[in-house]
Amino acid sequence: LIVDFRSDTVTRPTHAMRNAMANSKVGDDVYGDDPTVNELQNKVANLLGKEAGLFVTSGTQSNLCAMLAHCQRGEEIITGDKYHVYVDEAGGASVLGSIMMTSIKTRKDGSIDANEIEKKVKPDDPHYPISKLLSLENTVAGKTQNINNINECVERANKFGLSTHMDGARLMNAAVKLNIPAKEIVEKIDSVSLCLSKGLGAPAGSVLVGSKELIAKTYRIRKLVGGGMRQAGILASAGIYALDNNVNRLNDDHKNANLLAEKLSGINKILVKPKDIETNMVFIKIPVEAINSFQKYCYDNKILINVDSETIRLVTHLDISTEKIDFFVKKVKTFFS
Repeated sequence: LIVDFRSDTVTRPTHAMRNAMANSKVGDDVYGDDPTVNELQNKVANLLGKEAGLFVTSGTQSNLCAMLAHCQRGEEIITGDKYHVYVDEAGGASVLGSIMMTSIKTRKDGSIDANEIEKKVKPDDPHYPISKLLSLENTVAGKTQNINNINECVERANKFGLSTHMDGARLMNAAVKLNIPAKEIVEKIDSVSLCLSKGLGAPAGSVLVGSKELIAKTYRIRKLVGGGMRQAGILASAGIYALDNNVNRLNDDHKNANLLAEKLSGINKILVKPKDIETNMVFIKIPVEAINSFQKYCYDNKILINVDSETIRLVTHLDISTEKIDFFVKKVKTFFS
């Protein structure tokens, strides 16, 4: 029994998904003739209400292709200071695209204030980069983003001529939690990245969607950054299976996150707020002096967690069952008793 709370990226393909992969029709996707990739791209474009889609290797590559398509050298992206594109993607837009990034303080619920966007947009002055793109995210640390605030941010960006992108790595978690079609959440956004390899359970891949013109640009950029995958239908079929079978079951992950938080809240020395849980992430705090020994104890008991600060993120996913939660809680009680 291995209990892996590190991320929802650790899910393994089910037998049914593997069968779909084994039986997928393939072609050379760089020539545009892999039928399964084309099906997936159209499926996600329709799901999110956009004209076209592009299958890429990862969420990071998807966001990078979008940012390089929206912006030229010397232009600027405005985004949240806790958002993935700013913190966790190796500065790709700046390193590979010579694009500046400026950040807005992210609020507790993961949102940014539309008024702050206006303050960050640069005047038309040769001393400054040209503000070009607003990049949003949903979910943010497990928090769903309010549609009214998203639209307000987009309207403010558009007022100053900025295009908009959404890192929707866990967008389907938000759609399921809010019980609304994903396309309604991103209706006003120019481009959206959707990860297939997180809660949806595919082994790899993301799809970037937007206008036909934008996706044509990103097709060239994907080639530039080494993302042409040839017979990629084997992976795309896993994405199609995930979208057909694993969206509604995200509810199970959300319920399990709540269950986990409730059970942990009864343990002395653990600080957790069950009411703060929205989707599939639980954040707990333990005494600082216990952090190193706690991680080793968990590892010795075949429990995998990321511990890099006193706040520990536990992520539920399709490979986390109620039995595994009970096992973990029992071990935590033993550790702190």
